[in-house]
Amino acid sequence: MPSWIPRGLGMAVLHAAAAVATAKFAVFQPTDATLVTTIALAMLVGSATLWSAIDAWVGLDDAGRTWFVASLVAGVVSGVLTVVGKSLFVDRTGVSALTSALTGGAAFTALLILIPAGLGLLVGTRLATSHRHSADSTDNAENAATDETSTPAPETWKPSPRPRDRREAEPAR
Repeated sequence: MPSWIPRGLGMAVLHAAAAVATAKFAVFQPTDATLVTTIALAMLVGSATLWSAIDAWVGLDDAGRTWFVASLVAGVVSGVLTVVGKSLFVDRTGVSALTSALTGGAAFTALLILIPAGLGLLVGTRLATSHRHSADSTDNAENAATDETSTPAPETWKPSPRPRDRREAEPAR
């Protein structure tokens, strides 16, 4: 299974659940909707950033393309799930809301996944690089401490060939 499928569907379900939950909360507590919306957005941004950072840290092949396709899929699927969820749990939203959910809503969701995922990929790659660098320096320090009395392997101490003079390297004309 391609790696974008679980990421795209997982983020779509998460975004749709957050949209339905904030809409349901806004119906009963309209004055506190701003705080809940802010918390939901922070949770969505954080989840995309964390998941993509972990992907980059473990070295997922073609992680940038994976998250790009996942964000596009999540945008469309989240739009459909949001309309279905709002129609079932909030205010009987109709099919007429599907058009705006599949255009502007899908684009917003895709960007709300893609931009934090790009940040997460950058951070995860930096963490992986610094982790490998520190592990290499630790290994080199341990090897230097244990190899002080032993002679180096033959391939590491081969003398370099003597530099040739230009007259020696080219035949006389």
